[in-house]
Amino acid sequence: MEKKIVKKKLVLKKSVRRFLNHVLITVIIFLIGCILVKENPKLKNTIIENVYEKSFQFTKVKQFYQKHFGNILSIDKIVKEEQPVFSETLTYSKKNAYKDGVALTVTNQYMVPALESGIVVFMGEKEGYGTTVTIEQINGIDLFYANINAANIKLYDYIEKGEFIGEAKSDKLYLIFQKEGKNLNYKDYI
Repeated sequence: MEKKIVKKKLVLKKSVRRFLNHVLITVIIFLIGCILVKENPKLKNTIIENVYEKSFQFTKVKQFYQKHFGNILSIDKIVKEEQPVFSETLTYSKKNAYKDGVALTVTNQYMVPALESGIVVFMGEKEGYGTTVTIEQINGIDLFYANINAANIKLYDYIEKGEFIGEAKSDKLYLIFQKEGKNLNYKDYI
């Protein structure tokens, strides 16, 4: 019993040390970036153009970080794996082309699942669609979920595939698939 406790303490100590190393590396990279931007106005304009004026790919940054530095919180190795409470697939009775995407007929108060993992990059009103949540998926496609009441998600939350996004406001759920600002054919994705 004592060996297990000692082992857990060692794993926790390693996890905390690894986490602090990740934070330190992130702070150093950020400070180097700030210095470079301060010294080079051309670099500053390039960053402003690519981050603020174009569609910035947050999921690519997360994948790069995980590949080179590991998971942000490595404490998850000592904590039992969580089982999702809600893990569903998209179900609907009819689909019809609608404006830039598709209108799905669902049940009233349908609990909308994420079709793919990604980061929430927009929450608000979209003209002709109502309340909309946009998730930049891991595959690089932006998926707009419209006519929903967003759940307990916030901007820049990471959403897993099948995770609960919100409830449909009526029996219609609108989806729009985009990549780099261009609309895609919904038939390729649902």
